[in-house]
Amino acid sequence: MPDYDGTHFDPPAPVASVKVRNPDNGATASGIRMLIDSGADVTLVPRSALVGVGIEMASAKHYELMGFDGTISRTPAVRLEMIFHGRTFRGQFLLIDSDWGIVGRDVINLLSLMLNGPKQTWELLKL
Repeated sequence: MPDYDGTHFDPPAPVASVKVRNPDNGATASGIRMLIDSGADVTLVPRSALVGVGIEMASAKHYELMGFDGTISRTPAVRLEMIFHGRTFRGQFLLIDSDWGIVGRDVINLLSLMLNGPKQTWELLKL
């Protein structure tokens, strides 16, 4: 997957491919397409990423999300492990009905991530 995607995003945006893993049985889904979005408070995982890994909803509780346009939606959460660039992030993640997920600041703020817009590349720096 390229560092930036100009086919699905205009202007081109930083993207990544991640894996999700069921912490209970180790089942893994890979190739999950994610937008790297420092404007997003939290990471959102496409609901379709859960197919075949046996992850259940963390609870009946739903969370409210507000889009950039002010639209409010409700979404469930799941407990999973997300593997991003060789690092594992464990916890509760919110689901969205979209082909693309979003890596938000809850994950980004744990990394030293350098975006190079002119070259349309990004890299994780060693801490």
